[in-house]
Amino acid sequence: MAKTTIIFMGTPEFAVPSLLTLAENYTVLTVVTQPDRRAGRGKRIQAPPVKIAAETLQLPVLQPEDIRAADFVATVAALQPDFIVTCAYGKILSPALLAVPRLAALNIHASLLPYYRGAAPIHRAIMNGEKESGITIMHMDQGMDTGDIILQQAVDIAPTETAGTLHDKLADLGAGLIVEAIAAIKHGKAPRIKQDERLATYAPPLTRREEKIDWCQSSQIIHNQVRGMNPWPGAYTELNGQRLKIWAGRPVSRQGNPCGAVLAIEQEGFVVAAGDGAYLVTKLQPPGKKTMSAAAFLRGHHIPLGTILK
Repeated sequence: MAKTTIIFMGTPEFAVPSLLTLAENYTVLTVVTQPDRRAGRGKRIQAPPVKIAAETLQLPVLQPEDIRAADFVATVAALQPDFIVTCAYGKILSPALLAVPRLAALNIHASLLPYYRGAAPIHRAIMNGEKESGITIMHMDQGMDTGDIILQQAVDIAPTETAGTLHDKLADLGAGLIVEAIAAIKHGKAPRIKQDERLATYAPPLTRREEKIDWCQSSQIIHNQVRGMNPWPGAYTELNGQRLKIWAGRPVSRQGNPCGAVLAIEQEGFVVAAGDGAYLVTKLQPPGKKTMSAAAFLRGHHIPLGTILK
């Protein structure tokens, strides 16, 4: 029996486990990923993680600037794949591309659809204080994460979960579920469950404005923000005009005014007044420095009680 053939489309680290698992179980004809971009402090040209993984596997790589271009669609169609599988590719596929695979065009999405459609479902789920997230394997259509659902699996979001730890959990879960979904389709046993549009919510990309901590919010909202922006882009505050990224902490039972005032210095770090209770900062990053414990920071920096973080 001929081995199932797949064209894989993905870009960031999240998509790498799915690519590796698909390559282990099926024939990946080619990998489509975003073009190399300038990134990082030095703004050097960097290849997407999926391209690096594909080259390690010695798979062909395509990096079109325009996936709707007729010549690109023709190149993909000529490969006659059984499936197209996308995972955090970054663009919506055209009807012409969706029509290419013999069996299905599938997407691996990091939420329990129809909740959290869009670009940042992992960050948004944690920032909104959700107690669970998950993976959806779905048929693609012309909308943004609107296609029929094949499989879903939920995972709990722990109180200390960060976007980074949830990212890794869901990346591995997605890799397993896509193999399960492909097998179900091949055997004619895959359901097609319509999404309930009345329940749809959205997860737009994070904005720069959202990175700054508003200390007049409740301590739990601040905690969710810090967790949801770890390890990227990082929530921040300002101390004496300098930006401090806050990487970890927790709400504590303490009252004080005004919002943003340093209320206490403790063994683990420093306590900051919030709109509802207070927040103990335990891990941070000063400008131009590495991430460190708040205790280590305090050994080199005196913060008088009453200092206002802005």
